Amino acid sequence: MADRTLLMVGTRKGLWIGTSDEARADWEFTGPHFDMEEVYSCLVDTRGASPRLLVGASSSWLGPQVWRSDDLGASWQETPNGAVRFPDGADATVERVWQLVPGAEDDVVYAGTEPAAVWRSSDRGETFALEQALWDHPHRPDWGAGFGGQAFHTLLPHPTDPASVTAALSSGGVYQSTDGGGSWEARNHGIRADFLPEGQQYPEFGQCVHKITRHPSRPERLYLQNHGGVYRSDDEGLIWKSIADGLPADFGFPIVVHPHEPDTIFVFPINGGDKRYPPEAKARVWRSRDAGETWEALGDGLPDSFYVAVMRDAMCADDHERTGLYFGARNGAVWSSPDEGETWHQVVADLPDVMVVRAARI
Repeated sequence: MADRTLLMVGTRKGLWIGTSDEARADWEFTGPHFDMEEVYSCLVDTRGASPRLLVGASSSWLGPQVWRSDDLGASWQETPNGAVRFPDGADATVERVWQLVPGAEDDVVYAGTEPAAVWRSSDRGETFALEQALWDHPHRPDWGAGFGGQAFHTLLPHPTDPASVTAALSSGGVYQSTDGGGSWEARNHGIRADFLPEGQQYPEFGQCVHKITRHPSRPERLYLQNHGGVYRSDDEGLIWKSIADGLPADFGFPIVVHPHEPDTIFVFPINGGDKRYPPEAKARVWRSRDAGETWEALGDGLPDSFYVAVMRDAMCADDHERTGLYFGARNGAVWSSPDEGETWHQVVADLPDVMVVRAARI
């Protein structure tokens, strides 16, 4: 059977699932799954004998839950009493599940939530345990909350070292554990917090990091989109340096690394301040093929009148030999490029506000 492509689109009012052949020109969608529930996170886990879909959905009546499907969304299962729940005595309640990512070990999945906490599952997302040392971190009482809330929205398990995980939240910054979650250290040296007073803009923690990514073949190199600033670290977060020169704006939410080329990254710049749409209102994905030293705009097929933003998890790449790129916008449109950003076409429109997009070859 020829490879197919599966696309998960999470919105503020449910989940849509698209499928296409390897050409990725024509798509069929089902949905809404979890109608009228907020879907901030989803995952296509292809590590098992068959793909498993995971979804972090939040009902206004029943609260958040991690759902799983082993038949590509035809049916869904939940963990009784919720897969992600604080232990007794924590004096906290999970509001949303912002992140679901695979770990380095086959059955391990990590979740990031609001309020800001990290969770680990050893059964492919059926149950989760709180990373207690991070929850008890002495910095936590001083973490702020971005406009979207205080949440761990980025989790980067090391691809070969199960004891190493990098995590980020707004507004708290980057943290890393190298001992299996036993301890966590801030990793923010060089990241600017331009909303702080002059002379205080490089604190130990408190930066409003929007997203981090890395390539599995070069795990020591991290790329970061900040609340004002695009950065690269070549030593797994010990030191960050700006790579924003050449971009029309250094504000944005997503940053994506090419699955086959560790020096190729993609961002979607938008204006800062109160104009949260692209410069000149032109939808453009910007690509660097040299780890952020130079940038080029990709816009063939994208609109020149685009007054909405693309959120931190609403852009992704698939793992076909010729990589496909995808982004969803706050106007409910999802765009696809089957040729690494060279050309684009709209695959679905008029959905609710898009929060997360995930794609994989199946």
